[in-house]
Amino acid sequence: MEKFIVQGDTRLCGEVTISGAKNAAVAIIPATILAQGKCVIENIPNISDITMLFKILRALGASVRMLDRTTVEVDTTYITEPVVPYELARYMRASYYLLGTLLSRCNRASVSMPGGCNFGVRPIDQHMKGFEALGATVSIDSGMINTKADMLLGAHIYFDVVSVGATINVMLASVKAKGITILENCAKEPHIVDLANFLNSMGADIRGAGTDVIKIHGVDILHGTTYSIIPDQIEAGTYMAAVAAAGGRLLIRNVIPKHMDCISAKLTEMGVTVEEEDDTLLVSRSGPLQRTNVKTQPYPGFPTDMQPQIAVVLSLAQGTSLVTEGVYGANRFKYMDELRRMGGQVQVDGRVAVIEGVEYLTGAPVQACDLRAGAALVIAGLAARGVTELTQVQFIERGYEDLVGKLRSVGADIRVEEIPEAQEAEAHIG
Repeated sequence: MEKFIVQGDTRLCGEVTISGAKNAAVAIIPATILAQGKCVIENIPNISDITMLFKILRALGASVRMLDRTTVEVDTTYITEPVVPYELARYMRASYYLLGTLLSRCNRASVSMPGGCNFGVRPIDQHMKGFEALGATVSIDSGMINTKADMLLGAHIYFDVVSVGATINVMLASVKAKGITILENCAKEPHIVDLANFLNSMGADIRGAGTDVIKIHGVDILHGTTYSIIPDQIEAGTYMAAVAAAGGRLLIRNVIPKHMDCISAKLTEMGVTVEEEDDTLLVSRSGPLQRTNVKTQPYPGFPTDMQPQIAVVLSLAQGTSLVTEGVYGANRFKYMDELRRMGGQVQVDGRVAVIEGVEYLTGAPVQACDLRAGAALVIAGLAARGVTELTQVQFIERGYEDLVGKLRSVGADIRVEEIPEAQEAEAHIG
């Protein structure tokens, strides 16, 4: 296993290019199962979640071929077995999108319960409600979600809560259902719009993605397509938070500024300068950071996937800030214990974190407890005085392409080291 060694108190200067959106890619790649023909997908991020999805597709019988570093050709013509191997699927949350695609293609599917980052229960009740409304039966047996249908029929489905996962999964299941499906109280995140655009490029008829109501006219056949994934909103936001915490001036390329509005607005409140161009953001911070309050909400609100990163920035701001987790539960604050090791003055009460800004953080041995918390601790290390050793970095590699290389290119003093076997065993025992 590996760890990151971060020498802090270094300003970030230069430019960084954002990769394709993880949250879009993990929905679009399973959607290739619906195509009759080859799909070429561009702007693929080189991250471990995508590597795992490719392994799953190959295990199901698909051909997956990298055309270059960011472009993949997927041919799912010969997929016939709608059972996803448990050992592959249980490590990532987005594996449940294979339920919708395999159910649509094969009229049955079996996929393990979602895994990935451990920051609370991931209910799938809204997914099941949607599948059942389309005419499927759903059961859970020995950690596997099983669903089957004689035929999928369009239906009117109202989600009891706004759920990105359920919106995507039911969209995938209903795209070839007979008749019209209307989804209400839908999530509106950019990657939902990206998935709808991808499916429409294959011949689907989906309208209203990005609004509360999505209307889907079922089609019989979806063909292959060539499609480029949108830039990653959360990766861009993470680099914005990094320059906010560490100081400096960073040109962030390959972004859609509109997708960044909720993040840019909060950083601007805190004294960070954000300048927009067509597909770039110029982010700089030289003066002191000011306190603010943040509440995570479904898009277009402040994203839960940016909560740990903004909390680290606020730990260096003048005054007391409140961060409220409005999407997941209090488990999303597990990383706060690690931030305290570095001198952060933070207290958690249920879904609210009270953050008293400090003059500086101090490097310390810490470990990532999930993907976004890991990125936040890297940011803390960049801003801290002294050396930070960060372990469990495999979580970070699930969602950030070459984080170390990109940070080094803009002046960060960060490197990767192998953990000696003795230390690795000790960490597992601890």
